[in-house]
Amino acid sequence: MADEGASPRELLLEACRRNNTSLLNEVLSTAPKPACSLLNTAKDGVGNYCLHIAANSGSYNGRLTNRVLDDVLDALLDVEGLEVDPLDRMESDTPLHKSVRFVNTLGKEDWEAGGSIVELLLDAGADPRIRNKAKLKAAELVDPRNQALKDMLNKAEFQQMAGNDVVVESDEEGGESASDSD
Repeated sequence: MADEGASPRELLLEACRRNNTSLLNEVLSTAPKPACSLLNTAKDGVGNYCLHIAANSGSYNGRLTNRVLDDVLDALLDVEGLEVDPLDRMESDTPLHKSVRFVNTLGKEDWEAGGSIVELLLDAGADPRIRNKAKLKAAELVDPRNQALKDMLNKAEFQQMAGNDVVVESDEEGGESASDSD
């Protein structure tokens, strides 16, 4: 058994930890189909799923400080059937909570780049209304000085709550109206 090497689960988690898209793609190409079944069940020793690990380590294509990050998070979110809101075992955090915690560790000059990780998760359908074990939503974890990130999360929460009931306003005459009546 010892000479078989790492399991697909171990390789997957390592790819997320090290932001290694080549390893991730190799594991996913050889994993039993559908790949989401491996992604949705692979956890580390403390109960973090691969998406938690990627979101917590900033596995996204961008430059933060002098560190180049790969796009593991983006690749994970491209997998059909991936659960975007799994809860970790320790804090009941979602990957969105983890991404906010990651952004909080960055210097102010990197908040915008870090915010793109949060935005990527929101675009993939992450729910900003979910509360963790401490009864906190992701927006409530944001560094109070990072108003742009807090606004992004609050806007996403409002859009999810309102669904298709959001009214688009126009400043032009004859523009869009909330009513179809004359």
